[in-house]
Amino acid sequence: SKGDGQNLVTEDVTVVEGDVATISCRVKNSDDSVIQLLNPNRQTIYFRDFRPLKDSRFQLVNFSNSELRVSLTNVSVSDEGRYFCQLYTDPPQEIYTTITVLVPPRNLVIDIQKEVAVEGEEIELNCTAMASRPATTIRWFKGNKELTGKSEVEEWSDMYTVTSQLVLKVGREDDGVPVICLVDHPAVKDLQTQRYLEVMYKPQVRVSQNYPVQGLTREGEPLELMCAAFGKPQPTDMRWLRVDDEMPQHVVVSGSNLLISNLNKTDNGTYRCEASNAVGKSHADYMLFVYDPPTTIPPPTTTTTTTTTIPTTITGT
Repeated sequence: SKGDGQNLVTEDVTVVEGDVATISCRVKNSDDSVIQLLNPNRQTIYFRDFRPLKDSRFQLVNFSNSELRVSLTNVSVSDEGRYFCQLYTDPPQEIYTTITVLVPPRNLVIDIQKEVAVEGEEIELNCTAMASRPATTIRWFKGNKELTGKSEVEEWSDMYTVTSQLVLKVGREDDGVPVICLVDHPAVKDLQTQRYLEVMYKPQVRVSQNYPVQGLTREGEPLELMCAAFGKPQPTDMRWLRVDDEMPQHVVVSGSNLLISNLNKTDNGTYRCEASNAVGKSHADYMLFVYDPPTTIPPPTTTTTTTTTIPTTITGT
């Protein structure tokens, strides 16, 4: 509190615009002297419990020999300044209290330079906190990771507008991730706004072997390959080709699948699945090596309790 060491005591007041400010002028050792409160223009607001000022926003909360407590409703920025407590002693005593008015930002807006970006591109985002006092601090987050922006402050008739610029290089993992602009300000708690990133990226392509599920690709046996592609936008165009060679006549391509019903040593080579979308083209390769047909007699399909030894015939070396 202000005024220690003298008979008159008060405190500074900080209030959010539109709220109520309460000013207290207190006397430590009362001798029935008159207490009065003046505004920053040194007009008398209260003289004892009488209000000469024609402003009904000022109301008496408490009046006694030792205190004059006054409330000011619907505080605005124009009410800021020094208010004087006076005590009519000889000589008169005076002390001042300062009213500080906080104004939360009027609104918070994120502006993205490009609604839809392509992976690897740098995009610029701007977040603006309009007309606050004091100036806000703006913080950026991508998901839950904090990022660093660059802020500029504009002052306009006691109000501060802050714009923070964030430059972000986007990847496919950023698609659908929120970018959050958060405000640090004494007049407001948890004020934030967010925009979801939309990032286009070229296909990711994967080739898998459907058949044989496990085991070797052998001569005379079938092979089925499946191609899966995922991208943004979703790839519509998928095609199979054989790298450095013609596609064998007996290969059947059905949609994204490639089928060889009867493998042959001449099928050896690299088979490529290509997928493309508006962003670009990608591929995945499958290297086919055709092994000799199985030479062993297959074991009996029924399981018996007696162990039978099957002679292994080797035909040709």
